[in-house]
Amino acid sequence: MTARLILASKSPARTKLLSDAGIGHAVLVSDVDEPAVVAAYGDIDAHDTALLLARAKAEAVAALDDADDALVLGCDSVFEFDGEAHGKPYEPAVAIERISRMRGRSGVLHTGHWLVDTRDGGSGATIGAVSSATVHFGAMSDAEVEAYVASGEPLQCAGSFTIDGLGGAFIERVDGDPHAVVGLSISTLRALLNSAGVPITDLWEHVPAL
Repeated sequence: MTARLILASKSPARTKLLSDAGIGHAVLVSDVDEPAVVAAYGDIDAHDTALLLARAKAEAVAALDDADDALVLGCDSVFEFDGEAHGKPYEPAVAIERISRMRGRSGVLHTGHWLVDTRDGGSGATIGAVSSATVHFGAMSDAEVEAYVASGEPLQCAGSFTIDGLGGAFIERVDGDPHAVVGLSISTLRALLNSAGVPITDLWEHVPAL
């Protein structure tokens, strides 16, 4: 590994995705006030909200002394359903209402990625991209909705669901990059790194066992 990557996110799922892809990284969490950032930009759609928040997180962490001479990656996911942008529900009642509407239907999960190159002699790049995927949900009974929300899993997840946990049982298929639904598209990261002049192989810390 000849470059240092910092993930500006506390998401265990994103860390696991990077680790499973053999990408060594450190984690530094930003103190970005997400509602304030969104409010400052007014009425923007789910796609642009995901990119805006990813950029805010990456640039906040890149400004820290601990992020000197590194590549900083910020990510944020926003679920688009019925023309509305859904972040984390936080409250059980909100999650139940959302999932009850989503069951048997589909929506689009947008994951924004923003890369900042703070390396000495590096590209100086500050670039981003969004990876989107359409998620098709199976029919769920009221009891299943209530049990899933009671597990606590959907409360801290964009759109009130996961694909890599308990929620995977209720997803029939995904059109697009499934990694984007988890919260970090490895192929999108590769494209951003290439734009910054860094092959993704330079970040390999280990090759996953076959």
